[in-house]
Amino acid sequence: MLELAILGFLADGPLHGYELRRRIAQLSGHTAPVSDGSLYPAINRLVKRGLLDRRVEPGAAAAQRYVLSLTEAGHAELLQRLRHPADQAITDGNRFFTVLAFLSQLPDIADQHAVLRRRLAFLEEPASFFYDGDRPVRAEEVADPYRRGMMRVARATSRAERDWLHEVLDAPDQTGPGDARTTDSAVTPDEHVD
Repeated sequence: MLELAILGFLADGPLHGYELRRRIAQLSGHTAPVSDGSLYPAINRLVKRGLLDRRVEPGAAAAQRYVLSLTEAGHAELLQRLRHPADQAITDGNRFFTVLAFLSQLPDIADQHAVLRRRLAFLEEPASFFYDGDRPVRAEEVADPYRRGMMRVARATSRAERDWLHEVLDAPDQTGPGDARTTDSAVTPDEHVD
């Protein structure tokens, strides 16, 4: 998902490495801090694959700075990753939010909605953190107050996300990227429980 975030942020325009790192940290830093030890090797991989262009620019006090930009191949790769996210990017809330952050880059609303439908289908499957054999255990069946609380919070989060997905997918006026329906207040991603 780090590579997707790099490609996604650079789709908006060229950035210095430190600015790219800041934006990625703002997107996912609360759940997965970005270290230089993971960011710069990912950038180097993308440059070697021809997905990013890196050029040197003079900096303050004679220090050189690198500016990163997306190549045509990089833009095509971004669109491919957004159209066909891996299953784990659909089932993991934090990974899905990274996909969601850049989904408006897809020019076709049908492609955007196909991704949202995959997430909705996942959220509508019965699931729990705890099972009795193969049967998902409901929060009301759990005696431990902390486990029950964890499950209730996750259930509420899942319901809120499903409601939002239905609003977007069922809306008669589908105006596409930048649509106001996609600017609801933030919801903390969690596992779902019903």
